[in-house]
Amino acid sequence: MKLIFTLLLSAAAAAVSAADYIVGADLSFLKQAEDRGTVFKEDNQSKPGLQIFKDHGYNWIRLRVFHTPTQLPNSLEYTIAEAQAAKKLGFKFLLDYHYSDTWADPGKQFLPKAWEGKPHAEMVQALFEYTRDTTAAFRDAGVLPDMVQIGNEITNGMLWPDARLPANWDNFADFIKAGIAGVEAGKGNLPRPRIMIHIDKGGDKVATRDFFDKLNTYKVNYDVIGQSYYPWWHGSLNDLREELLATIKAYGKDVIVVEAAYNWTPGNYRNKPGPFPETPEGQKAFWEEVNRTVQAAPDGKGIGVFWWEPAVAGGTGARGFFDLEHNVLPVITVFDKYTRR
Repeated sequence: MKLIFTLLLSAAAAAVSAADYIVGADLSFLKQAEDRGTVFKEDNQSKPGLQIFKDHGYNWIRLRVFHTPTQLPNSLEYTIAEAQAAKKLGFKFLLDYHYSDTWADPGKQFLPKAWEGKPHAEMVQALFEYTRDTTAAFRDAGVLPDMVQIGNEITNGMLWPDARLPANWDNFADFIKAGIAGVEAGKGNLPRPRIMIHIDKGGDKVATRDFFDKLNTYKVNYDVIGQSYYPWWHGSLNDLREELLATIKAYGKDVIVVEAAYNWTPGNYRNKPGPFPETPEGQKAFWEEVNRTVQAAPDGKGIGVFWWEPAVAGGTGARGFFDLEHNVLPVITVFDKYTRR
């Protein structure tokens, strides 16, 4: 009887773990695509984009927000509307603060125009107030994020030049702490969203260690390490495996591959062989292997994966999940075997 009880407990724990595993997609351009008239399809039958992902086991949506975008759609109002649509279908929500009016990544971290010319202390206060007020806006709209990124791919810092790394770690830590404090202040009486620190070193255990060893000297209170992993930039799947092992061993944090993608038509591997063919089936095989690598991370600390921008307008792009007629590609089925009963 004791053995049976133990087995039942183990099965229950496994079921909870499977249910909690993050199967995610950054769908920040999906609403724009559909607003512009793009009709996504499965087997030539039109279907709302969010529903396609929901039907194939996706349970999280990642959405970015820009401070005051002038050319891109990802304003606070736009992002709230897409989060509300996702929440109605049962998705959980990761919010990606870029702290810029446009793209922020390892090669650029532009100041929001509204913060230009401010001294450091005023910019720290501005970042705190902006994070507090936007978090409160999501809360009041019924879509408080379940997880929040304080910055996007911040290996080289944020809000350049004030907090560009490696020269300005003190300033950088001020901004990270202000962002976390803003989430805490904006959540009201609700539980604090989990806090992610997101860098772009998914295949580089040395660079990851250097970044987080330094960050941890500032006693930053974060929960999750997010990594970008694009093999043409970040290394082999074995490099990713080694980085996950080393990171979890060093810090004991949950880890998510929060950005990954692969082409379904030739693009990144025209002049050299890639790990998989750049075909629809090769794209699917890549996603299966990334997921296996994360799921195999020790101590259950590999808690999920996100594809970057699988649904965009106008032909959808070679790294998307849809062909030129907006029919969904085989990659959508990767999680069917994990989530269907």
